[in-house]
Amino acid sequence: MSAFDLTLLLGSAVALVAVAAARLGSRAGVPALLLFLFVGIGLGSSGLGIDFSDATMAHNLGFAALVLILAEGGLTTKWSSVKPVLGMGLMLATVGSLVTIAVVGLFGYFVLGLPRSVAFLFGAVVAPTDAAAVFAVLRAVPLPPTVRAALEAESGFNDAPTVLLVIAGTNYAIGVQPAGGVIGLAGTVVLELASGVLLGIVMGWLGVQIMKRLSLPASGLYPLATMAWIVFTYGLGELAHGSAFAAVFVCAMILGNAQLPHRHATRSFAEGIGWVAQIGLFVMLGLLIEPSRITLHDVLIGLLLVAVISLFARPAAVFVSVVWFHVPWREQTFLSWAGLRGAVPIILATVPLASQMPKADELFDIIVIFVIVSTLVQAPSLPIVARWLGLENPYAATDVDIEVAPFEERRADLLQVNIPAGSKLAGVAVRELRLPPNAIVALIIRGDESFSPDGHTTLLKGDEVLVVTPANVRDKVERRLTDLGRGGRLAMWHRGGRRWTRAQRRAHAQARRLQAQADKPAGTAQ
Repeated sequence: MSAFDLTLLLGSAVALVAVAAARLGSRAGVPALLLFLFVGIGLGSSGLGIDFSDATMAHNLGFAALVLILAEGGLTTKWSSVKPVLGMGLMLATVGSLVTIAVVGLFGYFVLGLPRSVAFLFGAVVAPTDAAAVFAVLRAVPLPPTVRAALEAESGFNDAPTVLLVIAGTNYAIGVQPAGGVIGLAGTVVLELASGVLLGIVMGWLGVQIMKRLSLPASGLYPLATMAWIVFTYGLGELAHGSAFAAVFVCAMILGNAQLPHRHATRSFAEGIGWVAQIGLFVMLGLLIEPSRITLHDVLIGLLLVAVISLFARPAAVFVSVVWFHVPWREQTFLSWAGLRGAVPIILATVPLASQMPKADELFDIIVIFVIVSTLVQAPSLPIVARWLGLENPYAATDVDIEVAPFEERRADLLQVNIPAGSKLAGVAVRELRLPPNAIVALIIRGDESFSPDGHTTLLKGDEVLVVTPANVRDKVERRLTDLGRGGRLAMWHRGGRRWTRAQRRAHAQARRLQAQADKPAGTAQ
């Protein structure tokens, strides 16, 4: 067997083991990302003997994986949820990160006795929350959209400034002074962030215009073109010396919220790519770890760092960032506990390691301990904390799932609407949907049967409903179906701005009785 074929064999075996670890982790309540890390440790020099110690390659591959993870996060982030909390998310990503750096830097300088430059580099490495951990863990917790959106916006945007600060801090620690001192460094960070966001907006807008007019021969090419466009945006950001990570997240969010063809397939493809990036990233970082090098001193410092960030740095960062937005104490408490760290601090720790900074390997080992312990403590407890604080969102698992497929020349769209258990769209008659003009319910798939409905047909949970709509009113149709799924017949009638009458409320109660009868065995009637 050639070396290339052997690499394919081992690579696919590792991927299968990692996928099995994800399933095992979901059952045992252990974060799957950590299991991937342990898979890499098991394959490394202390396990099966695979030797991987190239910090520069780990740094480059880690940044590449982070691009794909941020792309997936941006594509699946809803602008309608992010918009109300965008200011809060940006404050957490910038001011919150600076507060964390300051607290951890003071801890490193006064308690650990580190040199000032190394102490604040230490803070910059652990400051960012991790996009992979946030997107993978938080979306399984039924949170209010605003809380989830604030955390996702923070994790999407805080990588950009902290990467710049870690690179500058590493240079400063090895004796390279930043041009213009601290003021010059701050100006550079702000300029690169602003240019990265601007580039992301421009590339996102251009991508939407191109994708809408691009008629590709196969639907599977749309997700591939979207991801390629986002990676192309990252390359332009690096070429222009802007914040490429900020450009990636902004561009992906614009593309993910636009009326693009095969939007659901694109998001599913991005989710798969994101999982591949996370698996590869954590396995690679596991290979880079040498357990035999980790001392009891490193473990103790790592545990102290977990306590300092969880009890002091993160709550202070959240308070300073959100106090201006009048956030309720329950949400503020959850934000303080949900600052998940994952691969990003380990990736950033490879920057001083690749620069051969003195004692960089010790810093790397401490960060590894910190990430493992904090993730084991925080991630499994998030559903419990959300429940304790009364923040569970009742619509998290009941919103209808709408997929869009364009007809030729984009003049009309076909919506595929899946009605989950708990959705109030179940029990609503077709005539009561009151969709915009020329939008019609063409087909209902119920179990093994499919039929064309009339106005009296009642929708049931588990139904797959096909709706044909003119492209120019598709947004109204989606909003109407989502509102009905959450409020039933009592949802606001968007066309007239009226609420339902008493007679309509009585009809709603009658439909619920019909739904209860339909839930009985053999209940497949209209």
